[in-house]
Amino acid sequence: MHVAIVMDGNGRWAESRGLPRGAGHRAGVEAARRIVRAAPRLGVGTLTVYAFSSDNWRRPEIEVRTLFTLLREYLLGETVALIRNGVRLRVTGRRDRLPGTLRAAIESAETATTGGSRLELRVAVDYSAREAILAAARGCPDDPAMTLEQFGDRVASACHTGPVARPVDLLVRAGGERRLSDFLLWECAYAELWFTRRLWPDFRPADLARAIRWFQTRDRRFGALPTRAAGIA
Repeated sequence: MHVAIVMDGNGRWAESRGLPRGAGHRAGVEAARRIVRAAPRLGVGTLTVYAFSSDNWRRPEIEVRTLFTLLREYLLGETVALIRNGVRLRVTGRRDRLPGTLRAAIESAETATTGGSRLELRVAVDYSAREAILAAARGCPDDPAMTLEQFGDRVASACHTGPVARPVDLLVRAGGERRLSDFLLWECAYAELWFTRRLWPDFRPADLARAIRWFQTRDRRFGALPTRAAGIA
C-alpha cells in the first residue's frame, strides 16, 4: 500500500501557541518520526511525505533555512533507527538548489538504508509534480508504443532520484486544506483522498489508522463496474 501525506499546518500550530514558526516545523518532524515508525504495522509499504515544495522557496529565507536544517538533523539523527526498523529512504525532487551539507546528508542516508525492506520512505524535497511531468515530456522519445507505466517511470526519474513510479493508493492531507498542491499529480490519478483538519504536529498513528480504515471501505473499481453490476446482462 502506498500512502502519501501532505504534512500541513506546522506554522499555524506554532502561531496558535504564540511560538515561532520554526517551533512548529520542529514539532512536525516529531510527528513525521511517529508516523514513519507506525506505518509498517499499519500495512503501509511505501510512504511518501511532502517536506518542501518547489513553491516553498517563496517563504522567508530564515524559514527555508530552518526547514533544511531540521531535515538534515533528522537524517543525521534518525538513520540508525531507519536501518534498525528496515526502512529504506529515498529523497525525490530537485537537489541542485539544496545546500551542499543537506545533499551530503541525503546521499549518506540513502546509501546507508539501501537494504531496508519493511518500508520505503520517500521524502519530497524541492518537489513539483508539474515540473516532473514537464521534464518527462520534454525528454520523451517519439514512441507511440510507450506505455503509461513507462512514462510514469520517466516522471519519477525526472525528479533526479530515479525511483520506480508507484501509484498512490491513499493521499492524506493534514491541516484542513483540500487540495493537492502540486504533489504526485501523476501518481495520484486513482488515489483516494482523505482530508483532516488536524494540524500536522498533532497528527498521530491513530489518525493514520483511521484514514486507512476509511480507505478499506472504498470500492476501488478503476473505471470498471462493480462486480455485481458487471455480471448483469
